[in-house]
Formats: sequence, C-alpha cells, structure tokens
Amino acid sequence: MLIHIGYDIGFELPSPAEACFALSVHPSCQSRLRSPERLEIQPRIPFTTFIDSFGNQCGRARLPAGSVRFTNSALIEDDGQPDPVKLDAFQHAVTELPAAVLPFLLPSRYCEVDSELADVAWGLCGAVPGGWGRVQTICDFVHQHIRFDYLRACATRTAVQGYREKVGVCRDFMHLAIALCRCVNIPARYATGYLGDIAVPPVPCPMDFSAWFQVFLDHRWWTFDARHNQRRVGRVLMAVGRDAADVALTTIFGRNVLTKFVVETEEVTEQAGFNHGRVACEDSACSISHLVGA
Repeated sequence: MLIHIGYDIGFELPSPAEACFALSVHPSCQSRLRSPERLEIQPRIPFTTFIDSFGNQCGRARLPAGSVRFTNSALIEDDGQPDPVKLDAFQHAVTELPAAVLPFLLPSRYCEVDSELADVAWGLCGAVPGGWGRVQTICDFVHQHIRFDYLRACATRTAVQGYREKVGVCRDFMHLAIALCRCVNIPARYATGYLGDIAVPPVPCPMDFSAWFQVFLDHRWWTFDARHNQRRVGRVLMAVGRDAADVALTTIFGRNVLTKFVVETEEVTEQAGFNHGRVACEDSACSISHLVGA
C-alpha cells in the first residue's frame, strides 16, 4: 500500500523569529519513502537539519516577518497490516532495562509519576501480570475514563488534570496512559505523526496530525493508542519524546499567528488516485507549539 502524506501550514509573524521544527518522517521510517519528502519554507529561506536527543529529524531556521508557509509532500509504503501485537510480550525488571530507556520511566512536563496516579495505576494493574496485558488494561481504562471533546483542548493540561477532568483530546489520552504505565515501571513514550482513516469508517472532521504512545516490552517498542483503543493501519511516525513538549512539530520563538493548517494522509488507489483518509486526531494543539518570546 502507498500513502500520500503532506501538509501546508501557514503563520503570520510581526517580526523575524527563530524556529525549530520536526516536520519530517522519522528516520526509522525513511527507508519506506517511495518519493522523497519535499519540505519547503516559503518565502524560500535556508534551513539546517539535525537529529535531536530522541532520534527525531529536526530543522531550524530564521523566519522573516510576514507570511510564512511550511509545505511538504511524499509517498510512503505501508504493509497494510494493523499495529503489531504480541500478547506474551513481557515486562522487563528495571535493572534489566537499557540505559537509553530509563528516562521514559521518569516524570516529565505533562506526565506526573510521583503523584496520585501511582495509586490509580497499581489499583488497576496490581493483579494483572506485567507485560502486554498490563498495558492493555491501562488503555482500556483511559479510553473509558476520558471523553473526547475537541472544544476542550488545552495545551497545558497534564496527565493528572486529564484524570481529574475526564475530558480532552488525543494528547490527553496519551499523557494519562503514559503516566500510568510509568507508575507501574513500564517505560512509555509519546509519539506523533500521520494517521488516516484507513480500514476504518471515515471521520467527518478536518485532517490533522495524530498522537499515540509506545511502550518498551520484550526488548522493543510497541505501539498503543488509548484514544481509539484498537490496532490501526497506516501510521507514519514523525517524532517521539517523553511527552508532547518534546515533539512539537513547530516551535517559533516569537509572536506568531497560525493562519493555515492542512494535513494530507491519503491512501493511493490504482482506480481513483488518492482516497482521502481523515486523520483521527482533530487537535492541532497536540502537534504545534507556539512559544511567544520577548
């Protein structure tokens, strides 16, 4: 299966500002590209690229005042299979975890671990054997506990606040699930990227980037999604981190206004060209951070 991915994101800046961005396919997915990404900034300005501490491909640029657009387009191959499952994937003892995985057990900006959530997590999972079943128990709980409401999106809501308020958008589902996993010593990290409505009924909502999370079990990272709570087809990873603060797709260090936001995730079909896939996460706040500088 081929999936057409891309975006057209516009900003208005009253004055020049520095920007960092994670707007490319994750390095682990780049071998699946069948046409290269064409990331451009308009007006045409130079930008540099680098790999951040989480292994994401990032860029940085000095944006001019006025209208600025980030655009990209590519074709990527997908095997057409749902997210992998291994029901007997085991949980590592903390002493056996690779050093690079340990930070994903600790508290982070949006995922409190040394909090009331520890009692919640052990209450849920204390009788569940460590491993896949424990993570699924957490996903089931979060999926039922939080009510999705696009109008209740909040860029500062933490896992504890999401647990208390019982409402949010996809990032809130993931932050709560990540925090609960960490509370029971399962390394968990936040992920963002493309996810179209492939092999599921289409959602009549504007396209956006999506969020999910990954846990480290049985020597590797596995994908889970507390928002949808089902295995999905066609995820295209862009960035991973401790939580949403680490994977903002654009961060502008100055005043700016978002003026355009279009995301494309389309399965390519032989008969009809592109079959539009609506993205399941309807909250651009889960992907874009606007930092207002002095």
